[in-house]
Amino acid sequence: MAERSITLEATISALAEQKKYPALRDILVTMNPADVAALFDELEEHTLPLLFRLLPKDQAAETFVEMDTDTQELLIRGFSDSELKEVVDELYVDDAVDLVEEMPANVVKRILRQADAETRKLINEILKYPDDSAGSIMTTEFVDLRPTMTAVDAIKHIKRTGVDSETINTCYITDNGKRLIGAVSIRAIILAEDEEPMADVMEDNVISIGTLADQEEAVSMFTKYNFTALPVVDGEGRLVGIITVDDAMDVMETEATEDIEIMGGVTPIDKPYLKTSAFQFWKSRIPWLMLLMISATFTGMILNHFEDALAAVTALTLFIPMLMDTGGNSGSQCSVTVIRALSLGDLSFSDLVAVIWKEIRVGVLCGLSLAVVAFGKIMLIDHLLLHNDGVTVLVALTVCLTLALVVLVAKIVGCILPMLADKLGFDPAVMSSPFITTIVDALSLLIYFCIAQQLLQL
Repeated sequence: MAERSITLEATISALAEQKKYPALRDILVTMNPADVAALFDELEEHTLPLLFRLLPKDQAAETFVEMDTDTQELLIRGFSDSELKEVVDELYVDDAVDLVEEMPANVVKRILRQADAETRKLINEILKYPDDSAGSIMTTEFVDLRPTMTAVDAIKHIKRTGVDSETINTCYITDNGKRLIGAVSIRAIILAEDEEPMADVMEDNVISIGTLADQEEAVSMFTKYNFTALPVVDGEGRLVGIITVDDAMDVMETEATEDIEIMGGVTPIDKPYLKTSAFQFWKSRIPWLMLLMISATFTGMILNHFEDALAAVTALTLFIPMLMDTGGNSGSQCSVTVIRALSLGDLSFSDLVAVIWKEIRVGVLCGLSLAVVAFGKIMLIDHLLLHNDGVTVLVALTVCLTLALVVLVAKIVGCILPMLADKLGFDPAVMSSPFITTIVDALSLLIYFCIAQQLLQL
């Protein structure tokens, strides 16, 4: 596939240099808009406006939507007013809103000047909804029918208005006040008797979402109900838009990317990796690194406090990395599992006691298993094979008991912190590996030296 892409890129570049525009057009019109957008990302910038102008109007608009923000801005700056108007007129309202949100102010003004009055009104209405709300990702282009319409009337109405709608697979039944009262598939309409009213064909138990609901809630409804479109209603139950499955997938990708970056201790960046500058990466990473570095000073303070114990039994130092790493890994395992369950809606804060009890049992099983293996390893390798006289049976017991307790504590910390963050309104992904590891490292040392003081009489 990669070789084919390179060959296609070379062919397009060669044809562009030779000014063989009919051949270029013949190739581009056979391609999917997403593939054309990906191809444009690999070509020289000065060829993009020319190649874009070769695309048919419909394909050009679909390709434009698939491009990254930098490429879109590059093309817009090269468009004449008439060319920009053609693109804007072909965009669905939700795509136009996305474009307006991502462009610089001077470009936005030019886009809005070329949009017709109705489109500008719809764009402004959607922009009023809070970021990350269902209303902010909906489109207002849908097909609505009346309950008294017959199947024949409905089909005529769909033919007349469906061309400007993002989808006609599902049509929505509204009353005279625009309140949502039912939904009907295009299949049901076609198979219905000619004079059968929509009231008899529609499904009246329609699942919808409010405009101010979180967009993640909308995405979870797509997953749960296998929707291709989800109606969006205002506070009075009036149908104001729909969310389509492609927009839901975009949200899923964005949210998943943000969670992964946050869990890795990085502030999310919207741009692709190769188009993000080193300075931008520095800004996204350095705050987290500084915070974690400062928080890690607690580990140094603990080591300094128990300096005499380490001096008395130097063998204890050998096992500090193992204990800290195992504790951090145990906490990270638990936090990732809990964060995923929270994001899927499988858990809520009311389940905290049940989660803690489950993780206690998991921690005991994991801790005892690791302790038994660690004891065998210490006595066989460190004591017998390496002839380390400082590694005694009591030292091995100290390490293994610490290991069991550290794993247990790490599991508890790893499940509580994400659920607490979610309860307080923060993204639970914040309480992920970096923070869990830092906290568990400090607790591991405290447990280790407290047990050592008791067993070794330090």
